[in-house]
Amino acid sequence: MGASPGDDQDESGGPGTDAVLAGAGTTEAGNAAKPVAARSGGRGRLPGLDGIRGVAALFVLVHHCRLLAFPGYPADTGPGWLSWLVYGHFAVVVFIVLSGFSLAVSPARSGWRLGGVRRFARRRAWRILPPYWAALAFSLVVAWTLVPQPGEGAPTAKSVLVYGLLLHDVLGAPSPNGAFWSIAVEAQLYLVFPLLLLVLRRAGAFVMLAAVTAVVVAVGLLAPVSHPVSLLLRLTPQFAALFAAGVVAAGVLAAGERVRRFPWHRVAALACVPALVLVVARGPVWTVEHYYWVDLALGPAVALLLAGVATGRPAALVRLLDTRPVRSLGSFSYTLYLVHAPIVVAIHRLVVAPHVPGGVPAFLVTLAVAGPVSLVAARSFAAVFELPFQRHRGWPALREAMRGRVSRARAALRPAPERP
Repeated sequence: MGASPGDDQDESGGPGTDAVLAGAGTTEAGNAAKPVAARSGGRGRLPGLDGIRGVAALFVLVHHCRLLAFPGYPADTGPGWLSWLVYGHFAVVVFIVLSGFSLAVSPARSGWRLGGVRRFARRRAWRILPPYWAALAFSLVVAWTLVPQPGEGAPTAKSVLVYGLLLHDVLGAPSPNGAFWSIAVEAQLYLVFPLLLLVLRRAGAFVMLAAVTAVVVAVGLLAPVSHPVSLLLRLTPQFAALFAAGVVAAGVLAAGERVRRFPWHRVAALACVPALVLVVARGPVWTVEHYYWVDLALGPAVALLLAGVATGRPAALVRLLDTRPVRSLGSFSYTLYLVHAPIVVAIHRLVVAPHVPGGVPAFLVTLAVAGPVSLVAARSFAAVFELPFQRHRGWPALREAMRGRVSRARAALRPAPERP
């Protein structure tokens, strides 16, 4: 399952899904080729990032439809034209690098200062936990009343506890939702984010990234020969290096014009070639067994691509990612990621599998039914549990907005005064 797409850019002074919802910082698509900093004085929404988040979440949904239709993962038991859908895990790489990038935008523009650890922690919890806990409740109900997740038994009381506390990557328990493992990983990365900024501010971006990567590489090399070190692999430590790469890439927004005009997207394309060639040549079984190293190889390419998109290049891609449908998908991508797995599994197991032959027919029908249902359910779910927490920064503002809605609803229901 992929990692969380829940990081909008709310730590960056407002760009991201919050600005999309508020209609702030919008730009004409025709201006996408210009560096973002030049268009908005270095501030405002960064076109394209929400679109990347939305596309990655949708890819995870399609990936799970494919896995249910063609069992045997990590072996590729489907037709060759669907082989690329085996690699839903690579959405993890995108989400983690994008998370580090998004959270670092504001510090990068402010001398790499966070503005207070307590404030950062409070805003992260406010943004991530309400939709996550609501999705946890939804997933538990589906697992208990309809069908549990593949390969899992019915969730237990321990499941409720460890998943509720985001400790499920440390303490095992039957999973109510296959996507949730990565939410715990990302929450733990939030804990180290202030430390990464401190090292970066004092020693520089290169030293910070090199130090994190060196630790991660050491863990990967020692894990096969050291049982205590191998236990750390449950925490997917390679994601720390990916997260740090995203943080460093955000520095492009505070750099000079020469750096912003550098063709980052072209370097990104070159950087991803060796890893992709290796994945295609060795196949999914080998790739899954070596995700640790493949993730580390792909992470820099994603970071470079984000640097390019954030500075408006390639212009055609930025325009596509910033179209209204794609941008809208990104605005509720976190909820889509959180709720789609129980929906896809229930529809496949209870509706598709009993009536449709396996393989391509099952995949197409599952996708045709579960895809729209997941999108509609996620958008409705987000309207209650995600979007209000994006628009309003705390309980006072949220309560005031709710009172305003209730007042307007009551006013609309009052009969109009009769005319004399």
